[in-house]
Amino acid sequence: MRVAAIVVSHGHAADVERLLPALLPQVEELVVVANTPDSVGAVAAPARVIENARPLGFAANVNLGVRATQGELVCTVNPDAVPRPDAIAILREFMAERARCGIAGPQLVYPDGRWQPSRRRFPTVSGTLVRRTPLRRVIGRSRRHYLLDERPNEPVQADWMLGAFLLLRRTMLDELGGFDEGFRLYGEDIDLCYRAAKAGWERWYVPAAVVEHAHAAVTDKRFLTRRTLWHWRGILRFVRKHPERLRAL
Repeated sequence: MRVAAIVVSHGHAADVERLLPALLPQVEELVVVANTPDSVGAVAAPARVIENARPLGFAANVNLGVRATQGELVCTVNPDAVPRPDAIAILREFMAERARCGIAGPQLVYPDGRWQPSRRRFPTVSGTLVRRTPLRRVIGRSRRHYLLDERPNEPVQADWMLGAFLLLRRTMLDELGGFDEGFRLYGEDIDLCYRAAKAGWERWYVPAAVVEHAHAAVTDKRFLTRRTLWHWRGILRFVRKHPERLRAL
């Protein structure tokens, strides 16, 4: 199966230049969406660049890239997520053997090699209040939400995984209508995985595939930023779409 990679850059030209040499040899198509001016530096063929006339949200940019490619599998890649040489091949082979696997995610690690908890549970009301308010300074990180006590060495199914690096089946995206463009930034990965689950598509965490992810995690470090507001807006949209999650305390 052919893989098309989509990289969305919002002023991350330096990261894109570091990423592309690792990514290009692993895929058949590569599209870089430049969301703002100076988002992309030197880009070698066969990578293509789409320059937006005005900035779009992350979900809208990924959908733009999906429409511009044809691969049976679509890899969404953040500029700061650099795959090891065999990462995409491992995910591709895994999905080829499982027709109902709509989403496969790798093991993410920080640049210093530390494990990054990218496989997570669908959000609950109480957990969200702890994570997105000063309560987290008292209670700490939710071990249950982040699955901090689980570090599987073999593939396991997941509720959802961070959208920094995901391999997606195009037929699933077509069925679901792609990412919900109503999410500006944050929450679109949870929403996609949730809709996939409701439609019977499997989501798998495949730890043999390893991707280095810098992960600034701005909303985990500061409470009052523009990104915090985007995050809360994403949470509210998710709840409006899936009100049954309000019963998940």
